[in-house]
Amino acid sequence: MHIFRTYRTRIDKESGRRVYVLDSKGRKIPHPCWRFSYTDFQGKRRVGTGSESRSETLKLAIRVQAQQDEIRKGFRPVPKKSDAHACCAFSEVASEYLAEGNAHGGRGGRPWGENHSRMRAWLLDFWAKNLNLKTLGDLSTAGILSRAEKVLQELQQRGRAPKTLCNYREGLMSFCEWAVQRGYLETNPIQKLKTFDNTPRTIRRALTKTEIKALLENCRPEWRLLYEVAIFSGLRAKELRSLKVCHLDLTGGGLHLDASWTKNRRPGFQPLPSGLLKRLAESVQGLPPDAPLLKVPRWPAIVLRADLARAGIPEKAPGGKIDFHSLRTTYVNLVLETGASIKEAMDLARHLSPAMTLNVYGRSRWDRKAEITEQIGAIIPATEYTTGAQPEIAVLKNAMNSGDYKVSPAGFEPALPD
Repeated sequence: MHIFRTYRTRIDKESGRRVYVLDSKGRKIPHPCWRFSYTDFQGKRRVGTGSESRSETLKLAIRVQAQQDEIRKGFRPVPKKSDAHACCAFSEVASEYLAEGNAHGGRGGRPWGENHSRMRAWLLDFWAKNLNLKTLGDLSTAGILSRAEKVLQELQQRGRAPKTLCNYREGLMSFCEWAVQRGYLETNPIQKLKTFDNTPRTIRRALTKTEIKALLENCRPEWRLLYEVAIFSGLRAKELRSLKVCHLDLTGGGLHLDASWTKNRRPGFQPLPSGLLKRLAESVQGLPPDAPLLKVPRWPAIVLRADLARAGIPEKAPGGKIDFHSLRTTYVNLVLETGASIKEAMDLARHLSPAMTLNVYGRSRWDRKAEITEQIGAIIPATEYTTGAQPEIAVLKNAMNSGDYKVSPAGFEPALPD
């Protein structure tokens, strides 16, 4: 262990090499801070930087060397890789996490969506304030799990929905898992933070054909085309808002979907009825290719609620509620009711599993169930089994009246002989 001084250096722009910084007389300029060398617990030679005071640097060097000797002798635990990042500012590590997500953190290595990125940043800022996270090491302090649970419980008492609470939890959980993968944390400190039951309080129902007709006939004219495309394509509000005139393909008979704004982050093609394609083409005639294809309000659910009232359609009914996403549910059920195969329904709904198509979006209508019940009843006409059963019933009654028919006193065992 010894103390020494180095000289200031810089990167030469022409050669790209590190060169010494010289004064006006061509002499090397010493670095203001002293440096020291020491031997770590693995026996490797290391160099550290002290302060401008030689005596303070010497004291620091002695202390660092003593710590390394204690580790080598087993008096101190071996330092972990994550210990080197414990003093990093939480905001700096969070910025690195967000930068990676915005670059290739989405599905298939694609960037996060704009809304997703904004929500991630907001959630990290929320947890940093509520857990008082100044450095990354604050996540590993004792009691961090109970403090996080307390924050979620307070949000629950304020009336936050279970789905919202799950989003709060997932925002911090995903950051911690990313830090573990990077080696910034040894383990996930909130791994045991339990989730919430996010079963929807109310389910969405699909509009009937009568309700679809009433909605399109009574809605405000400026929104009719939007409702038609939503019902007959199943596109979500954000996807409808992202559509441009150039995405309309009259030759192919549908809409081209860009991977940058679809939910599954995959390109696709959504077919549309020919009549609807014609009306779309007429509505955008003369507009530039980058113009919006549809007029989509900022709050589609509020606009739809007003038009449902105009059409006399109840927003909430025994089958569930109706909001703008219910138009996608309606589309999936229309596809299923046409007799499409499971694979065809999955492709049209752009789902990756039949469970999503059938269990999440599929609905059974009461009128359809009543119709199916009548079809089952019509398989065997009533006259075939009613008339045929009468003689057998008459014989049974006569036998019971005459006393020839004995019923066992013990269940279904035969009666004992007298």
